[in-house]
Amino acid sequence: MRLDLASLASVREAAERIRADHSRLDLLINNAGGIRPRYAVTGDGFESTFATNHLGPFAFTGLVLDLLLAVPGSRVVTVSSIGHRRGAIDFDDLHFAHGYRYTHAYFQSKLANLMFTYELDRRLSATGVSTVAVAAHPGNARTEFGREMPLPVRVLMRPRLRLLTWWLMQSPQKAALATVRAAVDPDVRGGEYYGPPGRAQYTGYPTRVTSTPLSHDAAAQRRLWEESERLTGVAYPLGEPVPGTTS
Repeated sequence: MRLDLASLASVREAAERIRADHSRLDLLINNAGGIRPRYAVTGDGFESTFATNHLGPFAFTGLVLDLLLAVPGSRVVTVSSIGHRRGAIDFDDLHFAHGYRYTHAYFQSKLANLMFTYELDRRLSATGVSTVAVAAHPGNARTEFGREMPLPVRVLMRPRLRLLTWWLMQSPQKAALATVRAAVDPDVRGGEYYGPPGRAQYTGYPTRVTSTPLSHDAAAQRRLWEESERLTGVAYPLGEPVPGTTS
């Protein structure tokens, strides 16, 4: 199925196709992790990294959420990153119109993934449904993710350096296990976060991990949610959580 998460038109078209072909969804994994070294704006007027990694998945999830709600125990798994630790949500300049740094854009989007997960799970819980929202991160994987990054980053990812960087990088297959566990482990609960337990959470078999205090800021989560609904035009069929609750 064609889906360009940087385009709201594509997101809506894909969601309509899903709805036409299926009456239920058991699992949705939001796995977007794009990064752009140079500043770019989508056709909808959004900074590309934020649009691809957060706004697109936010909109798509909302457009198919009722298909998930029809399935007891269904899950929404959103993939974040250890980079969220360096992230901050600049509500006055979400799209970096006043200065762009690709690392800051990526870190902001990955923090947004976690805040979205926690707020979504809180709203699901308040509605009384059994659908849950869970987050995961892969640690550091040897993939093509960094192919457009500066030279020092690309050098670290070269296969010939594996003997030196074994503690820093792991295989794509092992990195994917955190997402798999979040998706299928029967003991997983809503609002949890899974990733590698190794040094700095870079490598290892997945376990439950913690995220930054900023990611648990309920007021910021709510504000990001409301701003995301406004920007995408997608309103979720859920009530608001009780004020003062946290994830």
